[in-house]
Amino acid sequence: MAPPAQTNRSPSPSQPSGKSEVTDLKSQLRQLAGSRLPGVDDSKRELFKKVISYMTIGIDVSSVFGEMVMCSATSDIVLKKMCYLYVGNYAKVNPDLALLTINFLQRDCKDEDPMIRGLALRSLGSLNVANLVEYLVGPLNAGLKDNNSYVRIVAVIGVLKLYHISVTTCIDADFPAVLKHLLLNDQDAQVVANCLLALQEIWNGEASTSEEALKEREALLSKPVIYYFLNRIKEFSEWAQCLVLDLAVKYVPADSNEIFDIMNLLEDRLQHANGAVVLATAKVFLHMTLSMTDVHQQVYERIKAPLLTLVSSGSPEQSYAVLSHLHLLVMRAPYVFSSDYKHFYCQYNEPSYVKKLKLEMLTAVANESSTYEIVTELCEYAANVDIPIARESIRAVGKIALQQYDVNAIVDRLLQFLEMEKDYVTAEALVLVKDLLRKYPQWSHDCIAVVGNISSQNVQEPKAKAALIWMLGEYSQDMSDAPYILENLTENWDEEHSAEVRLHLLTAVMKCFFKRPPETQKALGAALASGLADFHQDVHDRALFYYRLLQHNVTVAERVVNPPKQAVSVFADTQSSEVKDRIFDEFNSLSVVYQKPSYMFTDKEHRGPFEFSDELGNLAIRTESDVPVHVVEANDKDLLLGTSEKEESRGSGTNGSAYTAPLYDTSLLSTATQVQPELPISNPAAAGLSPQSSLAIDDLLGLGLPAAPAPTPAPSPPSLKLNAGAVLDPGTFQQKWRQLPICLSEELSVSPQGAAALTTPQALLWHMQGHSIQCIASGGQSPNLKFFFFAQKAEESSIFLIECKINTSSAKTQITIKADDQSMSQAFSTLFQSALSRFGTS
Repeated sequence: MAPPAQTNRSPSPSQPSGKSEVTDLKSQLRQLAGSRLPGVDDSKRELFKKVISYMTIGIDVSSVFGEMVMCSATSDIVLKKMCYLYVGNYAKVNPDLALLTINFLQRDCKDEDPMIRGLALRSLGSLNVANLVEYLVGPLNAGLKDNNSYVRIVAVIGVLKLYHISVTTCIDADFPAVLKHLLLNDQDAQVVANCLLALQEIWNGEASTSEEALKEREALLSKPVIYYFLNRIKEFSEWAQCLVLDLAVKYVPADSNEIFDIMNLLEDRLQHANGAVVLATAKVFLHMTLSMTDVHQQVYERIKAPLLTLVSSGSPEQSYAVLSHLHLLVMRAPYVFSSDYKHFYCQYNEPSYVKKLKLEMLTAVANESSTYEIVTELCEYAANVDIPIARESIRAVGKIALQQYDVNAIVDRLLQFLEMEKDYVTAEALVLVKDLLRKYPQWSHDCIAVVGNISSQNVQEPKAKAALIWMLGEYSQDMSDAPYILENLTENWDEEHSAEVRLHLLTAVMKCFFKRPPETQKALGAALASGLADFHQDVHDRALFYYRLLQHNVTVAERVVNPPKQAVSVFADTQSSEVKDRIFDEFNSLSVVYQKPSYMFTDKEHRGPFEFSDELGNLAIRTESDVPVHVVEANDKDLLLGTSEKEESRGSGTNGSAYTAPLYDTSLLSTATQVQPELPISNPAAAGLSPQSSLAIDDLLGLGLPAAPAPTPAPSPPSLKLNAGAVLDPGTFQQKWRQLPICLSEELSVSPQGAAALTTPQALLWHMQGHSIQCIASGGQSPNLKFFFFAQKAEESSIFLIECKINTSSAKTQITIKADDQSMSQAFSTLFQSALSRFGTS
């Protein structure tokens, strides 16, 4: 058999064939450096392309730096660009190499070709090496005075780069004064725009330390300067127009005549094809007329058409950005857009995020005349294949009903939703029917007739099941099967994982008991018994509260649990008016798109927990004001550190998702061992109630609660001793966690008392500190909690790292242990289990 034919495939230019490839390139470049033969520039281009491709994929080609610089002695603009790209890349990481480029860059800054002068000046300014700024001042001065506008454009930005490299050099060279002269006198609009950008940044940076800079910054907002920019605005590029318009927003006109003059100057900018220019102009109009109510409303009418046009043209991303601003305006003045509701109908090919925003706007603009058509349109979306949009459309129908527009027709539509054989439609409709009944109790007869036909077994979503249970309890006198449905749900208590549903079930059974006692007596006893034994603290506390009420006085219990109710007139808005006004002040910014003020996503103290690696999960570390701690500075690159909103840390609830973990002060350890969490009461008789006084209610409800069993003796701790004052910074913890192998991975059981006591992670952290086991981070949301602990062997540097996942519902714990000394991992596991088993029982 003949051997297979060999193919002559040349290696890819981005894949060097061997270690000698870079050396070959170097020798070839050296040969071409001084050559003046015809076609030599074409050969250089091919070699330059290879060098750039190697550099792009991460291959170190810094060894050919000298040859690249020598080959740059040419008038070929393409070679110049590639050479400048190469030089800029390696000069940033190797200042010594950057020094070699100064001469040829300064020479190119004096080239006859203005394009080469500009490119060389841009590359010189991009070196970003502090000890080379002295070589930058001369070329910048020459560039600012250059006859060609392109060179001046580059030079202005070069001044800004110099300011960021060396503030003193920039100010001492009097560059701000030169830029100010160009700002007011240069004929090229782009030069003027770049000067405005550079001066704003320089004067903003210097205003806090220099009174002169503060005065210059204020001078930018004077009437002559603003009018100078506005009169030239048509000459500027789209980006520059936005810059000028942002400056105009800050200007305060002296009277209404100035306001009208400015709006007349900018009238045609509303017809611009660029959405950014239109939004920036709209912001000027809106902010200047805030004090003129009638004119402000006319501005809404004037900017409405341009914004609606932008929504229908352009990409989905642009449509969403403009829609976000329209959404803000609709929320502030829905009556202005009430006749344009058809613009907010969803198109079949629109992305989900655009559809969702349009649904919110349809809800806002609905009035008495348009409700029927809007609700009809929304009902069509309920059958959408996009389930999240179908859900949103049903919620929109409910919101319109709560606005008191054509309630009769809307209730009929919602009841039709309940009869649809789609789980998510039924679930959303149940939640809305509950809210409607809270506001319109007169519709209870029609609604309950339909709700009574829904099987609780077919409703799986917690919010929907909670709504159904609420209606079973609230209207049990009108639903013949209500006690038996509730009894069936009570019997399946352990299968219900949602604490919200269990809480509603407790209350619903209590309400039903007061209306139909004989049929509900057994269900109430079972619900209270299950609630008192529940591991969730809220459920346990509510069951105990209801039990004590019944034991005290049944009549009083009825007045507390099932009092006469008034219809809800207004549902609470999720966003305060102050926040909405703050967002409006930041019109034409990301605040409008995110629907939150800028400080909520720019300031560190308002950010949510950082995104962690999959291995570490979502965790947060915060220091409590009542716990003395060693300060550990947060670093954005530190994956183990996170921050949360101040409001969260001040008022974190029992089952909040962002938990706190203290840092460590060894002086607290002796005190920590004396602080134990309060034990949950699992037996009413132990809560201060005499057994004789409880017998009647226990017998009535068939509780017969046994006394709490004696706790199982905890195993004695092993001989391994730990360092009580161990300290480990989060960065080291994460590095070790990634490097060390897993020594042990086990599933343990937590005592019922311990699971019930774990209302907040703080209790467990104090407890484990008392056993010389420190927590580095904690997180999760009840019932699934996650902790990362560490410990150090006494008198040694050996570290143990532990990942502990606790499910408070099942009272199960999964621990993973990593250790420097793997031979001691089993002994440490025993010690850790011993400490954990004592939690909540000691």
